[in-house]
Amino acid sequence: MAYEQKKISTLSNGDSFEGFLIVKSIAVKTGSTGKNYVDLTLADDMGSINAKIWDYYEALSRINQNDLIKVRGTVTVWQNVLQLRIEKVRLATAEDPARIEDFVPSAPESGEDMLAAVKAYAEKITDHDLSAIVDYVLKKYEQPLVYWPAAMANHHSVRSGLLYHTLTMLRSGEALCGVYTDLDTDWVYAGVILHDIQKIEELGSNELGLVSDYTRDGLLLGHIIQCTLLIAEAGKAVNADPETVALLQHMITAHHYEPEYGSPRRPMFPEAELLHYLDIIDARMYDFRKALADVSEGGFSEKQWLLHNRRLYKRNKKN
Repeated sequence: MAYEQKKISTLSNGDSFEGFLIVKSIAVKTGSTGKNYVDLTLADDMGSINAKIWDYYEALSRINQNDLIKVRGTVTVWQNVLQLRIEKVRLATAEDPARIEDFVPSAPESGEDMLAAVKAYAEKITDHDLSAIVDYVLKKYEQPLVYWPAAMANHHSVRSGLLYHTLTMLRSGEALCGVYTDLDTDWVYAGVILHDIQKIEELGSNELGLVSDYTRDGLLLGHIIQCTLLIAEAGKAVNADPETVALLQHMITAHHYEPEYGSPRRPMFPEAELLHYLDIIDARMYDFRKALADVSEGGFSEKQWLLHNRRLYKRNKKN
């Protein structure tokens, strides 16, 4: 269960506050009297507030941008803007009830749990070369995978969004392989795990899962080309069969299907075709859930440009 406390958006002048917040910015400044003070912007998942620590002390040097901290203070007003006067502050610890996921938009499952689940699918791959390539890549990116988003603004653009996208595709792929029994789950699982892995190199993110911008190579090459290069690197490292490497690279280059979306080839074998549609299904279902999250039953959303400018309908549950 998520940690609960007062939301910034509910605070009023004179309120006391004690709880956990994310440090969006922090700076030591000098006041008109010549004394140092600390100026911060603190945030939860619903808003942000300027904060001041007037009695500066050196222990604050251990607090940095993007840290989760516990603060106690009083809400005041300065030039018609709410401000939090902090009386006590410390870094959050592993023993505290609050988690970063409670304060920034995040996937509905924890990054650690999802990584373990993705690894479990990887362990089901019986082909030696595919298994070795996937293992090489997962070990290389194990740490950032826990929190990396899958996009800057579109589907799965939340903390741990890349793992969530990957895991839901793996679950869907497993189910469809039970229907289309001639498909090889080794190739489906390997393709899904690898298909977006280079979003880690394409997007510049911090541990909050917030993307600042595309990286240089992300802009120049894009995650599809970056991933084909990664597969070549992994294949060489594990001495994989050249055809296995080429087929994996084909799955990645073809999974966007159309040249205008970054794919120079359309899928040429069944598991590659399935990968494309798993990707599309998962992205669309995410977009529908997000668009309808705040819509009342029996109502319509605003136009969704990602979904061809459709207004979406939230049906009554009884129907």
